[in-house]
Amino acid sequence: MSQNKGKLYLIPTTLGDNAPLEVLPISVKKIIEIVQIYIVENEKTARRFIKKIKPGKKQSSLTMFQLNKFTDPIDLPSFLEPCLQGENVGILSEAGCPGIADPGADVVKIAHEKGIQVVPLVGPSSILLALMASGMNGQNFAFNGYLPIDKKDRRKELKRLEQLAYKHNQAQLFIETPYRNNKMLEDICQSLNNDTLVCVACDITLPTEYIKTKTVSEWKKNSVDLHKRPTLFIIYRN
Repeated sequence: MSQNKGKLYLIPTTLGDNAPLEVLPISVKKIIEIVQIYIVENEKTARRFIKKIKPGKKQSSLTMFQLNKFTDPIDLPSFLEPCLQGENVGILSEAGCPGIADPGADVVKIAHEKGIQVVPLVGPSSILLALMASGMNGQNFAFNGYLPIDKKDRRKELKRLEQLAYKHNQAQLFIETPYRNNKMLEDICQSLNNDTLVCVACDITLPTEYIKTKTVSEWKKNSVDLHKRPTLFIIYRN
């Protein structure tokens, strides 16, 4: 076994179907050029992304390990075996930054345990971009992932997050499955106080980008179609 371990690169991808180098720095292209082994959520989309970044890269030379909800956790350490042999490995997210609302964090944890250097690369994060554009508290915030599917439980959780925002002066961020976005905004309007601020950040970095912060009472008077559009919601009360 080589004493010189390879590195684990955390490689960001675009948030939608736009040209990668419009939103990604040249450093991402340089790493794609040298890395041959990848841990990905979906092999087909990962290969398509790599081809966009480096059209001349031979697809047959690439090794792909799939990491998704069907992956057995017992297999994860084997994905990093090439690093222990001196090879660099890259983690590719489906959208945005690996390890953020993404299964890549499990592999990163193992890399630290094995003494493998982890190198995060700069790229778009919908969470940070939405917060930047919201006008809400960027000093104190929490990302809550997905809220409950059940309507009663979801509204109860929305009220809980509203109380946390008020009590701790903390912006509360969350997401929803794209085809349920319109229902989420409806539940927000029906559950929260009229003066609570709500930011809707949709299609971030795309030509159709839509980012607006309004009070609940203002959202009740304004409609926007969020159906099947990647959206991040933020609520805040100070």
